[in-house]
Amino acid sequence: MKLAVASGKGGTGKTTVAVNLAAVFDGPVQLVDCDVEAPNAGLFLKPEALTEEIITTPVPGIIESLCTRCGECSRFCGFSAIACVGSTPPLLFPQMCHSCGGCVKVCPEDAIFVDKHRIGTVGVGRAGSITLIQGTLDVGSTMAPPLISRVKERIDPGLPAILDAPPGTSCPVMATLKGVDYAILVTEPTPFGLHDLHLAVETLRELGTSFGVVVNRLGIGDHRVHRYCEEQNIPVLLQIPDDRRIAEACSRGELIVKALPEYRGLFQELLREVRNR
Repeated sequence: MKLAVASGKGGTGKTTVAVNLAAVFDGPVQLVDCDVEAPNAGLFLKPEALTEEIITTPVPGIIESLCTRCGECSRFCGFSAIACVGSTPPLLFPQMCHSCGGCVKVCPEDAIFVDKHRIGTVGVGRAGSITLIQGTLDVGSTMAPPLISRVKERIDPGLPAILDAPPGTSCPVMATLKGVDYAILVTEPTPFGLHDLHLAVETLRELGTSFGVVVNRLGIGDHRVHRYCEEQNIPVLLQIPDDRRIAEACSRGELIVKALPEYRGLFQELLREVRNR
């Protein structure tokens, strides 16, 4: 089972749900932090023996002695990753390259070769029965989807996996949701929460992925999220109250199910609900 925990906006408690759900599994489970621009699952799990691998993507390199400055590579590139200006060698912008390899093929002088560009790291560690797989995008890098794909390659298909998705509905989220069996959308009962939940629901319906909703911080807003879910036949899998003790535990980097054992049953019920879908 591959389960994604996502949200239409940041700050809804997506990671909180993901790590606490992993903590109540009754066997080995993988927690895959795909929020590579701001991975924080490790702050709660505190994994041991975290090993890291540097991740690169293929980008063009120029052999200046062979380059005739014809500009074919620049005209071909749809992402402006190569620029030809006058008689100077082509300028390369690897952070904009989508690694299609087209520039290598169109160069009439074979002056372009495949080079490597570092985009981030993938770390793997253990926290009890939980295996944490975590991607970290380098500062200044903009290509999150290739790194997310490399993170997902580390998933053991023989074990259940919980994927902590990036917030929003952009390309990194799509890269995370691809191939999952079920998705949990975490939202808040506020107008902003409803607006972004609507975007997330449209995204998952377009992908054809089954999903349910977790309402976090119940009591801070109104009932419009609940009415929307009822009208759209979206199951509300769990409601987490606006409990100051939860916020305090999270600020200390503690799991809710350990700091406040009375909430363990809620997350166990969430796990049962998801398994029955």
